[in-house]
Amino acid sequence: MKAIDRAHRKISRRARIATGGAVVGAVALSGFGALSANASTSATPPTAAASASVPDGATTTSTHLTVDAAAKAAKGALDAAEKEHQRVTVAVVDRNGNTIVTLRGDGAGPQSSASAERKAFTAVAWNAPTSQLAERLQQTPNLKDIPGTLFLAGAVPVTAKNAPIAGIGVAGAPSGTLDEKFARAGADAVGR
Repeated sequence: MKAIDRAHRKISRRARIATGGAVVGAVALSGFGALSANASTSATPPTAAASASVPDGATTTSTHLTVDAAAKAAKGALDAAEKEHQRVTVAVVDRNGNTIVTLRGDGAGPQSSASAERKAFTAVAWNAPTSQLAERLQQTPNLKDIPGTLFLAGAVPVTAKNAPIAGIGVAGAPSGTLDEKFARAGADAVGR
């Protein structure tokens, strides 16, 4: 029995030493990993001297429709549609096709939001009313394959200094001609 107790104590002591060594090693390695991770990231923020400076003429400035002007355009288009008892959605997008404002009129169909945005994007991308672009589609049918576009009448571009800065798209009226009429009313509202 004494031999078994002695062997058990030796094993226990060895097991304790091995276990303790493994724990110490794991703690040391995790500490080293944290230290090396912190060493690889700079503790001080980059200074202004580290930024690059570009020469004059290497940048451009673009004009954008303000949110207030976009809201005024959308409301003007929606009001024009409501006067004729049409249920439409109006979308105003910036030069890059990003939506600035979307107004969904009471009773407008669920598909009208996406259609209005795509029409608006198409008008600003080509700087032309979508009714004209729909006519061009007959001569160049692959235009319809360009992502995000919709070549249906119902949108007009908004320009500043002859450059497109926004698009106003309307969808939901029974014809593209009416949609475009309301989009023009929205564009006219920006000028008032």
